[in-house]
Amino acid sequence: MNLPSFARSQRLTIVAGILCFVLILVVLQLWLQTATMESFLSGSDAIVVPAALASIGCLALNFGLLHFFLRKLDR
Repeated sequence: MNLPSFARSQRLTIVAGILCFVLILVVLQLWLQTATMESFLSGSDAIVVPAALASIGCLALNFGLLHFFLRKLDR
């Protein structure tokens, strides 16, 4: 995938947008972990596996955003 050459100000705007999405996903993961631990400690085991899958999905999105887009943007 060939990305067009962006000016410095355009790249900074794109990076700021990507970092905002990453921050939202990290906060979502923290909330998910807190809610899962609270549910698990109260005796409900049904939520653990779906929450783990959702957290892995958030991790994959974060990795994709940071690794692929920022690396390709730098070229």
